[in-house]
Amino acid sequence: MTTNKLRLVVVCPHFAPDIAPTGAVMTRIVQELAALGHEIHVVTSLPWYRQHAIEPGWTGRIWRNEKTSWGSITRVHPFPGKTKRNLLRRAIGFGLFSLFVGFRGLRVGRGRIDGVLAMSPPLTLGLTGRFIATLRRTRLVFNIQDVFPDAAIQTKAITNPMIIASARWLERVSYQASDAVVLLSDDLLHNVEKKVSLSHRSALHVIPNFVDTIAITPQNRLTDYRRELGIGDGVIVMYAGNVGFSQSIEMLIAAARAIPNIDVVINGDGAARKSLQEMARDCRNVHFVEYQPIERLGEVLASADIHVVPLRAGLASISVPSKVYSILAAGRPVLAAIDVDSEIPRIFASSGAGITVPPEDAAKFISGVRWLVDQPDLRVEMGKKGRQWVEQHVSPLAVAVAYEALFVNEPKQR
Repeated sequence: MTTNKLRLVVVCPHFAPDIAPTGAVMTRIVQELAALGHEIHVVTSLPWYRQHAIEPGWTGRIWRNEKTSWGSITRVHPFPGKTKRNLLRRAIGFGLFSLFVGFRGLRVGRGRIDGVLAMSPPLTLGLTGRFIATLRRTRLVFNIQDVFPDAAIQTKAITNPMIIASARWLERVSYQASDAVVLLSDDLLHNVEKKVSLSHRSALHVIPNFVDTIAITPQNRLTDYRRELGIGDGVIVMYAGNVGFSQSIEMLIAAARAIPNIDVVINGDGAARKSLQEMARDCRNVHFVEYQPIERLGEVLASADIHVVPLRAGLASISVPSKVYSILAAGRPVLAAIDVDSEIPRIFASSGAGITVPPEDAAKFISGVRWLVDQPDLRVEMGKKGRQWVEQHVSPLAVAVAYEALFVNEPKQR
C-alpha cells in the first residue's frame, strides 16, 4: 500500500448507476482506490445496460461531466444497438464510443497522470487506453473481464474468417501495447500467454474480481422478491445474469420440466431471452424476470435455494463467471455446468460451496439439480462454507491494493 497519492484515469464501458456486472466491478475498484487516498478520473458511458438504450434522465447530451469527492466522472454516449446479435452495428457503436472516450480521456484530470486503467470488453478500449497513456506519458494497465474474440467464436456469434482475423489481430496488438494486462484467473492467463511474445509474458497478472461482503449478506429466503413473483416457500432454482448464447440456460428449462415441484427463475436479459421464453411457454414453473436495481441484488440472490451457472463447453478459459462470488456471499449453493479443469470447480473443491457437472450435459445437470433439491440441510451447509470462503479470499480492499501495486512497483515499459 503506497503512501504517495496517485492520479489515475479509468476508462470502462459501465459505471454506477449502470447495472452491468463489469460496471459494479469497476465502481468498487475505483471506490477502494479512492479510499486509499488516490485521485481518480473515470471516463465511461451514460447508463444504458438495462434495455440497451440510454436510460431516462440521461438523454439529450453526448457527454456529461460530474465532479466527485475523489475526482470526476465523464459519461459519453455509448451508441447502443437494439440487439446484441447485430455484430456490425455493435462494432460501429464500440468504435464510436471508444473514440469519444479517448478524446475525453485526454482532457480529464488536467496535469500529471500516473496511469491509465482500461477495461475490456469492448476490446477497443485497450487501444483507447494506449492512446491516452501515450499522449499523457504514463503507463497502461489493461483489465480483461472476458477474452475476446474467443467467446464470440466459440459460440459462433462470429463466423466470418476476415472478421475473426481482424479481431484476433486487435486482441494481440492490445495486449502487446499494454504495460500490464490483468486477467481474472489462471485459466485466462494461460489463454493470453499464447497470444503475446515471450518477453511480454511478465506483463500478465492474475487479479480476481471481488465481492462486496457488506452489501451482500445471507438473508432469510422468504423475501419480498419471492412474494412479488407469487412464489411461496417452495424450492427456487435461479439463474441470474446475462441471458446470452454463452450460457446453456436451456438446460434449466429442461430441469423445470423434469422436476415440476421446483420453481425456476431466470433473472436478467440478453440476446437469448426471447428464444428461451418461447421454449418455456408451456412451463408454468419457469419465471422470466427483468434485471432488478443493484440495491436489491442481495435480496434477489437470497430468494433462491440453488443457483446455477451453466457455461458452454470451452468457455472457462475465456471467461470467469464472477457472479459466483456474489452467490457465495449470499450464502447459497451453486451448481455449475462448466469445464471441469477450470477456476470455478477449483473454488468449489477448496470451499465445499458448490458442485460441478460437465457443460452442456442436460442429463447430469438435471441430476445435479434433483440431488440438491433433495438435500436441504446440505444446501445450508454449502451456503455457509461459500460465505466463509469469499470473506477470506476476495475482499475489495485486497483487489484494490493489487491494482495499486501495478502503478507503483513496476517500471514504465515505455
